[in-house]
Amino acid sequence: MLTEQGYICCYCMQRISEENMEIEHSKPRSDSPELQLNYNNLLASCSGNRGYGKKNLHCNGRKGDYEAKTRNYQMTLNPADSKNCENYIKYSSSGKILSDNDIINDELNNILNLNFQTLIDNRTTALDAVIGALNKKFPKKNWSKESIQKKLNEYSSKDADGKYSEYCQYIVVYLSKRL
Repeated sequence: MLTEQGYICCYCMQRISEENMEIEHSKPRSDSPELQLNYNNLLASCSGNRGYGKKNLHCNGRKGDYEAKTRNYQMTLNPADSKNCENYIKYSSSGKILSDNDIINDELNNILNLNFQTLIDNRTTALDAVIGALNKKFPKKNWSKESIQKKLNEYSSKDADGKYSEYCQYIVVYLSKRL
């Protein structure tokens, strides 16, 4: 799962490893016990700040807590289906993840807590680094389409170690709008 996901969390896109990941079930175990060990139902998620208080939980840590309270809740989107997610997920310039679909927007904010301030800050910091690198190459901020495409390819692909850059999809969306 780590290799397939490029060592990033299926929800927030922060770096994960064997030491700091959890196995997430796309369809909850309580609802679909027969899928508990089905590889196609498993995703790699970060621990979502477990141990740092309920208000700080995000990703699987927050979702698992929600599932325990509501029983049998299944998310509208499946992170394994990137095309499905890309059709419903948007990113604001301030680093927030959102959707025009009210149910999905509620899941992003209240069930997964993906707009937790630390995650927003991390996304904007990652994007600022890319913008800074482009501005260094093009001091007048007139980035060439070729340089944008090169960065876009870089963030859309895994590196030599098989890892995606953290928060890569946020950066990909930003760069795609500049082409």
